[in-house]
Amino acid sequence: MVSRRDYKIQVQWRRFRFNLPTPMITAGSDLIKRSGWLLRLENADGDIGWGEVAPLENDDRVRENIATLINIMTNLYTKQQLTNISKGAPPALRFGIGCALAELEDDIHEPHETWLDSPLSAWLLPSGLSALDSLLKIQEYHPQGVPITLKWKVGVHEDILERKILEELLNHLPLTTRLRLDVNGGWNRSIAASWSDRLRKEPRLEWIEQPLEPTDQIGLEIIARQVPVALDESLRVYSSLRQTWSGWQVRRPTVEGDPRFLLVALKLGTPRLMISTSIETGIGRRWVNHLAAIQHKGSTPVAPGLAPNWNPSGNLFSHDPQKVWDSALW
Repeated sequence: MVSRRDYKIQVQWRRFRFNLPTPMITAGSDLIKRSGWLLRLENADGDIGWGEVAPLENDDRVRENIATLINIMTNLYTKQQLTNISKGAPPALRFGIGCALAELEDDIHEPHETWLDSPLSAWLLPSGLSALDSLLKIQEYHPQGVPITLKWKVGVHEDILERKILEELLNHLPLTTRLRLDVNGGWNRSIAASWSDRLRKEPRLEWIEQPLEPTDQIGLEIIARQVPVALDESLRVYSSLRQTWSGWQVRRPTVEGDPRFLLVALKLGTPRLMISTSIETGIGRRWVNHLAAIQHKGSTPVAPGLAPNWNPSGNLFSHDPQKVWDSALW
């Protein structure tokens, strides 16, 4: 580990891409594949830091901006130069640079601590009628005697159909189940009010995630007076809500910027932060798992949203960053 304030770093990048085993259909968009860049930093002492840059945005301008900055960051650089570039970069690039520098400087773990494994995750149910079949399969291999947490994608199909599926799901779920409804901003106020009325006294409801579009903050606050509401997309559109929203927050580390800020918040015990995947490679997943484990040690422990039944397999998703790097595109 190099302790000097500024020092030279060898910077290397590789591209990656992969398809999800099953497309994730949401009210906002369909997630079919992921692509981005892997980052490898090495200092003069041979210490290595790893990063991942994978924006969720479909905006080509965001990717072009990241690609331009990455093309600048080649060969030898200094820590201060990387930090300066990161300050004005898109959040996904800030994550990649931040986590690589943190690892390079051993600024992640407590003394004698290594990368932590995540606690048991919530299971992700697909939208529509296939949610019922998926539930039956999940119940077969979920640990016996352990309460199950489910996240169901809604706001995708006709509301009347999804209401019928809700009732069927509730008929199959034990009273110990925790249910999260993930709307991705797909409802209007009328539909949200109807679901809130139905679920207001439902003990298995953990929260409704992003029931309205981020632009309707007043509507979101109205719904939150009736049922628990967790914000997701709103936090990326209006980042100031991370400091002001008193309800649950769905935090996606790989797409929200330098992870060291979230790491500090979790270590300080900031409540009601749920760590969620964006479907990343093994390099990004190390951070997601580690942050989820720290969250679970805090005052409001909760199952992270890691979508364990949706992740691809192979060396690109290994916990060994060298295997991930070797599996990426040159």
